[in-house]
Amino acid sequence: MQSDTALRIVEAAEALFAEQGFNETTMRQITSRAGVNLAAVNYHFGSKQGLIQAVAEKFLTPLCHSLERQLEQRLADEAVAKPDVEELLEMLMRGLLAVHRELSPALSVFMRLLDLAYMANQQELRAFLLERYGDSINHFVALLRQDSAPMENDEFFWRLHFMLGSITFTLSNYQTLSGIESSRFERNAEVEQILHRMIPVLAAGLQARADKTYFCRI
Repeated sequence: MQSDTALRIVEAAEALFAEQGFNETTMRQITSRAGVNLAAVNYHFGSKQGLIQAVAEKFLTPLCHSLERQLEQRLADEAVAKPDVEELLEMLMRGLLAVHRELSPALSVFMRLLDLAYMANQQELRAFLLERYGDSINHFVALLRQDSAPMENDEFFWRLHFMLGSITFTLSNYQTLSGIESSRFERNAEVEQILHRMIPVLAAGLQARADKTYFCRI
């Protein structure tokens, strides 16, 4: 269990990360918002990297637990067919929505975290995420793979990351997209509705027939 000081630091960091990103947030900004000195951050988290990992844990742990619970319940009866792609994506969206409702600004931080993890200089963060959450994610991905269209492993790799990219873009820019929708259609979709709308699009991408010829005709 974190101390009050550690909790204040994490809450200050996650708010700043959500507002302006991980790289743009300085340790001085974090200590100022949390009302602590740099020594306190170093004592509890070791470095800014350690603090980023602590923020990642706060959001990814409940998300992975949600996926694990849903899969365990769904796979308990071996006589029932395994979940298909759309049902698996529904589980993912339910997990994201639950974390969003409980830990605002969860989705903004989570999307920024995914962006950060793909940067070339973030090997340490990627290694941490794989070590901590690899088993949970790999189980989920393996089930997605089983119900996707037949394809080579490298093709599935790219389809999976196209899916993650779509989720990241949509949720990272939710406020902007929502504003555009409101101005054009006089309506404003809730996060839950947006997540639900993504499912058939993402499922279609995973289940589309793989074409072995990849070239552009000009």
